[in-house]
Amino acid sequence: MEFDWINKRVLITIRTYPVPAQKGIEVSCTAGITDDGQWIRLFPVPYRFLEKGQRFKKYQWIDVSVKKAPDDTRPESFKLNPDTIKVISTVSTDDQWLARKMRILPLKCTSLCEMERKRQVDGFPTLGIFKPARIKRLLIVPCDAKWTRSQRAALGQQLLFGKNTPRDTLEKIPYEFRYEFKCDDVGCTGHNMMCTDWEIGESYRKWSQEYESKWEAKFRKRYEEEMINKCDTHFYVGTVHGHPGAWIIVGLFYPPHASTLDFYGSRS
Repeated sequence: MEFDWINKRVLITIRTYPVPAQKGIEVSCTAGITDDGQWIRLFPVPYRFLEKGQRFKKYQWIDVSVKKAPDDTRPESFKLNPDTIKVISTVSTDDQWLARKMRILPLKCTSLCEMERKRQVDGFPTLGIFKPARIKRLLIVPCDAKWTRSQRAALGQQLLFGKNTPRDTLEKIPYEFRYEFKCDDVGCTGHNMMCTDWEIGESYRKWSQEYESKWEAKFRKRYEEEMINKCDTHFYVGTVHGHPGAWIIVGLFYPPHASTLDFYGSRS
């Protein structure tokens, strides 16, 4: 079936660390909420190859042309035309966390377990947000430090892209970052799930250079201690294309406990 292109206005809430693409060079999993309050997954997004004025940030509104992805059965998945991206504005007020919560938390699910039960029956959701009942710990697991041969071949094509070619080849992160947590669900036995958030990958790149062998202490303070004790941490999660029952954490939503507002304007 051939789908028509349509225009969408999207609040970007999710960007993952880029990976080499099977078709193309590199892509970043990108998702958000439409102006009518629906989840939408956008691909392919060759973020580092976009024009400078098109490189949107999280919690910015964009206008973009999309059509339903014919080779992706996940209902939230849409193919976008990167050339049509227009950055409109940023969700930013005197209390930006409240503004974000008002857009995002009406779509909140009770738990990952609940989301998976619904997906098994209805085929969706395959994208969403929930608050874990307890984050037990962050795991830092060593993995391959180099791209595979086919991944290097894909990245090698970047020389064909002229003025929009990134100066640096995409760096491989030699660790997987995983959270152990339990859902707010009676039957939950616990989860161990990889987190691919762009921010977490960039923090590793920056702090491993700045602090060298001592980077892990800084990293754990931010993504373990603060996410557990300081922040009202929620997980954005999504399923993996081709593996319907496999979920990963694709982003972190972390308003601080002490300074956020609830929907009725009272201090929480």
